[in-house]
Amino acid sequence: MTVVFKVSDNIRDEMIKFYQDKVVKKAPPYTIFQVKDFDCVTTLYESGKVMFQGIGADIEASYWIEEERIKNGRIIDINGKEKKTSSKIFINESTIGSDEVGTGDFFGPIIVTATYVDKENIEFLTNLGVRDSKKITDEKIKKIAPEIIKKIPYTSYILTNANYNEKWSEDINMNKIKAILHNKVLVTMKNKNYPYKKIVVDQFVYPKKYYEHIKEAKEKATNITFMTKAEDKVLSVAAASIISRYIFLKEMKKLSDKYNIVIPKGAGPIVDEVGVKIAKEYGFQELKNIAKLNFKNTVKIKDNL
Repeated sequence: MTVVFKVSDNIRDEMIKFYQDKVVKKAPPYTIFQVKDFDCVTTLYESGKVMFQGIGADIEASYWIEEERIKNGRIIDINGKEKKTSSKIFINESTIGSDEVGTGDFFGPIIVTATYVDKENIEFLTNLGVRDSKKITDEKIKKIAPEIIKKIPYTSYILTNANYNEKWSEDINMNKIKAILHNKVLVTMKNKNYPYKKIVVDQFVYPKKYYEHIKEAKEKATNITFMTKAEDKVLSVAAASIISRYIFLKEMKKLSDKYNIVIPKGAGPIVDEVGVKIAKEYGFQELKNIAKLNFKNTVKIKDNL
């Protein structure tokens, strides 16, 4: 197998440092180095292209492809072809970004977090492997989130289930709740006067509708860049995603300890089973404190009591 693509300058320098103890003494003409492992030959050319050859070529190349994605926003497939994207990717800019967790989970609160990532902290986050929390295991989140919290300014808001159930109505749907909470944490971060260049939100609704949702707010964060899949493109959004997930996991652990049963994420059949057990033992009204009662799971739980 052979994988070839042109590397960015920063990744080229990283590769030279990474492979410096493994290079062969006599490299082919017009190359910077060549490394021969038992299942892959890696050759970096003066032109900036890198070639991986052998049965392990895809594995060796995948590491550097991921580095390109994280550090430069480049999307390269395993065949070495680069996918063009029209989305703006803020690689070396200081940004405020926000993201939420828990909106699709029957049990547990909704957590919304905003972070400020100074361009000086970009390397710190990339070295931690920060990316969309949905693509990181819970164990890794528990490991890296405390490191992020120590270094990266952030603010989080926890919407409890009791509060959620009390305020839910025909006029306040999930997107409106999310918009209100995003605005709340973004305003908090904005008012701390960090020297940010952009405010970025992972787009969950059209911008016009977003601003309609927050029209009654006393303070508003405006001039927002709305971006789909922003967790994979902007580190402040990715960091916010991880912190939100970390807090959510802690809250779910508290619930599991309180009811002496593993409280599942999501809204699948196992959620219904646990809901029935809790309702039978503590009464159906107990669910209003730990679950989102407008979900269809509520009807299923009632039917099985």
